[in-house]
Amino acid sequence: MADVARLAGVSSQTVSRVSTGHPGVVESTRRVVLDAMRELGYRPNSAARALKLGEFRTIGVILFTLATTGNSRTVEAIATQAALEGYAITLIPVAAPTQDGVLGAFTRLGELAVDGVIVIMEVHLLDATDLTLPPGMPVVVVDSDAGDRYPVVDTDQADGARQAVRHLLELGHRTVHHVGGPAESFSAERRAQAWRAVLEEAGRPVPPVERGDWSATSGYRAGLTLAADPACTAVFVANDQMALGVLRALHEHGRRVPEQVSVAGFDDIPDAASYLPPLTTVHQDFAEVGRRCVHGLLGQIRGERITPGTELVPTVLVHRSSTAAPPPAARRAP
Repeated sequence: MADVARLAGVSSQTVSRVSTGHPGVVESTRRVVLDAMRELGYRPNSAARALKLGEFRTIGVILFTLATTGNSRTVEAIATQAALEGYAITLIPVAAPTQDGVLGAFTRLGELAVDGVIVIMEVHLLDATDLTLPPGMPVVVVDSDAGDRYPVVDTDQADGARQAVRHLLELGHRTVHHVGGPAESFSAERRAQAWRAVLEEAGRPVPPVERGDWSATSGYRAGLTLAADPACTAVFVANDQMALGVLRALHEHGRRVPEQVSVAGFDDIPDAASYLPPLTTVHQDFAEVGRRCVHGLLGQIRGERITPGTELVPTVLVHRSSTAAPPPAARRAP
């Protein structure tokens, strides 16, 4: 910094202000200092700044996989909102969904120097009573039932599922089949519970759940079973990728969508409107999830008192062409 100050003919304090983006520097002076920085190859020492200011301007993100749409879009939203707040993110995948795996990730994040952590728990980590995150570190959790111990931000999974199933029943379908996500997934569990609850409240039969792993391939396998069942006229699928596989299986078996079978998904991925037919699905506001995660974490970092609890981001059912009234014979079924 002293070398830059000498070359630019300014004080070290002015160099510091330019390097931190301080607004109180004349533009002509700022350009002279930036030119000097480039000539000398100067970069601010973030570690030294962190020691001086007591913050690293970095958020850690712990997660188990980036393969699912929900996780990848949540991370993207967190990174975007963090950048708007002047923060970077450090991503730490956890190989094993165990408490030791998460604690090991916290240790790594501590070594990498972060101000707080967002934990995206897409799968069951441990029994909730056994989950204890290290004290002293600001934490926000995504997609979990840990709301009585930590601040949690999540999409309203249950309400989204209820909207989809009620939509299919209101169209006149006698019941709704379900292709669920992995049994160990919190979001899959909540969507399946809401599907079952709506059918039971309406006094409708509850078909067996077909399980997938969020992939289109697993949806196709589940779809083959459903396509072979002539009583199946409506399917609620736990995500859009699996719904794509279901659509393929129905097409291969000559079951027309939506004339013979209606299909509804969950996520509203960008490609959902381009499916054949365009997919009716539950829209998740991932950008809002990311915004609330970052704001909640920064509040803790800045010393605000945060009460543990779950903050739900609303979902909206997007009506497209993959759902319709069932065939007349199915509507007359007892």
